[in-house]
Amino acid sequence: MDKINRHPERSMLDRTQLDDVLDAAAVGTLATVVDGMPWAVPMLYARVGDRIILHGSTGAGALRQVAAGAPAALCVAMLDGIVVADSLFDTSANYRSAVVRGHLTVLTREESAAALDALSDALIPGRSAEVRGHTGKELAATLTIALPIVAGGWTVKVRNAPPSAPGADEGAWAGVVPLRAVPGTPVPAPWVDPHTPVPESVRRLAQGRSVAGFARA
Repeated sequence: MDKINRHPERSMLDRTQLDDVLDAAAVGTLATVVDGMPWAVPMLYARVGDRIILHGSTGAGALRQVAAGAPAALCVAMLDGIVVADSLFDTSANYRSAVVRGHLTVLTREESAAALDALSDALIPGRSAEVRGHTGKELAATLTIALPIVAGGWTVKVRNAPPSAPGADEGAWAGVVPLRAVPGTPVPAPWVDPHTPVPESVRRLAQGRSVAGFARA
């Protein structure tokens, strides 16, 4: 992994800790340089073994440049709590973050189908088994790319602690306000018959069971 200089005590060194952070989120920011200018875009992703799967339109010019071998980085961050201290200087946040750097590769059409299924199931577990498979036209219109996770190409930082010991005002309240995202009740599309049953995968999603980016309600 890369070396972290600021607050190195928050650096997580084990690869399993990287996987934990990547698997807990669903959106990351992919960044690179295009024509000498910075370029960054939030994207859904899924970690599948030692690769991070992303996808977009084959018409996205900047994404094609990344797919052609331009160096890139995927950044993931989750805010877990606001750390309230007795001073503004010591007020902070509890968080989990990860950065994975490297060069992306383009998946073949055969690889893309399985990768897109995995991406969908990371967001809505079990959904790929409930719907039809990808059509050739859909696969032709989709650019599916993978960012390898390699030694020396990633960093993880985690803060999960109370505020620092009190300074001048020892009588002030201090502590942590936890934050979490929870799924709500599914809302059917306007054209769906109200008697149409909610798919099992969507019911599980609404209950917050094993879903990236959500905590149990």
